[in-house]
Amino acid sequence: MDILKILALFVAATVAGALNSVAGGGSFITFPTLILTGMLSKNANATNTVALWPGTLASIGAYRKELTAQRHVLLSFSAISILGGLLGAILLLNTPPATFDKLIPFLLLFATLLFTFGGQIGRWIRMRFQGSSQDTVGSAAVKGSPSRSRIIIVAGFQFATAVYGGFFGGGIGIVMLALLSVLEIGTIHEMNALKVLLASCINGVAVIAFALAGIVVWPQALLMLTGAVLGGYAGAYYARQLDPLLVRRFVILVGFSMTLYFFLRR
Repeated sequence: MDILKILALFVAATVAGALNSVAGGGSFITFPTLILTGMLSKNANATNTVALWPGTLASIGAYRKELTAQRHVLLSFSAISILGGLLGAILLLNTPPATFDKLIPFLLLFATLLFTFGGQIGRWIRMRFQGSSQDTVGSAAVKGSPSRSRIIIVAGFQFATAVYGGFFGGGIGIVMLALLSVLEIGTIHEMNALKVLLASCINGVAVIAFALAGIVVWPQALLMLTGAVLGGYAGAYYARQLDPLLVRRFVILVGFSMTLYFFLRR
C-alpha cells in the first residue's frame, strides 16, 4: 500500500468507529473505501467485517448487567444468530465475484433504506404484533413475558437477519432492535445490550469463516481495526456533545451517495 491508501483507510476506519459509537452506519464509509483503494469486493466485505467486529465485541462488557436480565432468550437467540451468520458467510464465500460485484449497489441501497427507515419499520412491526396479540384469547404477551408463539416468530426473523448479516450486514442493528422490541422483554438499554451481543455473534462467526477461507486482507484489516478502535473511543467520549439526528443525517447522506456511485459505476 502507498501512503495515500494507508491514510484513506485509517481515516475511514476512524470515522466509522466514531459513527458506530453514536448512531451506527460506519460500514457505509469503510466498505466503499476498501473497494476504491483497489480491493476486490468480496475481500473488501470480509476485511471490513474483521476491521469493525472488535469494536462491537468490546461493547459487550459494558452491558453485563443488562444481559443478565435477558437470560431467558439470550442463549437461544445467540445460537440462532451464530447459525444464521455462518450460513450467510458461506453464501458469500460461494457467490462468484462477478455476481457479488453486481449485487453491491443493491446491497448498499437496501442497507441505507434500513438505516433511514428503521424507526418506521420498527413501529410498523410492533403495531402488527400488538394488533394480533389483542385478538389472541389468553395471550401471554405481557411485558417481560412474551408468548411462545411470538418468540418463535421473532426468532425466525432473527435467523433471516443473521443470514443477511453474515452475507453483508449493513443495517442489521436497526432491524434487530425492531425485532427485539416486539418481544417487549425489557428496557431499551436491555434490548440494545442483546442487540450488541447478537451482532457480535453474527459478525464473529463470519470473521472465523472468512479467515479460514483466506479472503481477509490482513494488513488493511489490522490498520482499520486500529482506526476503528480509536474512533470508537473518541466517539464515545464526545457523544454527549453531538446531535444524534445530525449524525444520522450525515450517515444517510453518505449511504445514498455511495449507493448512487456504485450504481453509476456498474
